[in-house]
Amino acid sequence: MTAHAEGEGATLGEAKWSAVKALEREHPGITADDVTFEVLDEGDEAEGRPARVRGEVDPTRAEQTLEMPEAPAERVRLFLGRVILALDLRASVDIEEDDEEIRATVNGDDLGLMIGKHGSTIDALQHLAVRIAFRGRSERKSVVVDAAGYRERREGVLRRSADRAVAEALDFGRPVELEPMSASERRIVHTYLRDRADVQTHSEGDEPDRRLVVTPVRSG
Repeated sequence: MTAHAEGEGATLGEAKWSAVKALEREHPGITADDVTFEVLDEGDEAEGRPARVRGEVDPTRAEQTLEMPEAPAERVRLFLGRVILALDLRASVDIEEDDEEIRATVNGDDLGLMIGKHGSTIDALQHLAVRIAFRGRSERKSVVVDAAGYRERREGVLRRSADRAVAEALDFGRPVELEPMSASERRIVHTYLRDRADVQTHSEGDEPDRRLVVTPVRSG
């Protein structure tokens, strides 16, 4: 397997990133911390000469990338790293873990391809991440895969949609259907509205067109 590669860019940082991306093709999951860099040319922007570096993978790390990590969080990191590589995205993966959840956040530019229409791609990746993280294990945590703050933005959209549905249901005294959404998104809306005494929620239909319905509660 290739243990070294050259990279170039407008800056040394970009050159190092280019070298890491080249090495990732045979060592999925590596980061810049796993690579030793030799500066071949610092470059000169005024002369239009790019910076060039040579990156070499630590031999121990090169062997480890052949195996699936033992820790579920690192399995998620490796899986998403391979997705980023396959989609040719310029991005990194940050992992946060507590007793109940593993949260993987993909940071970078132009992540629309990873998110997909209405989050369809990132939801599918999240589903796969759960299966990969806990394959062969009895204990499980929830796994959240986010990209460029998508989850927070989407939750805001869902809450505003829920507020409009509540207003319409109460104004006209009839059930109001929301757009089809995934089980996790339906759960967000249900949780958001569950403490209200004037409406109740339930789901109708079959996947992938299953949707949440907001129904006014008749007093008396």
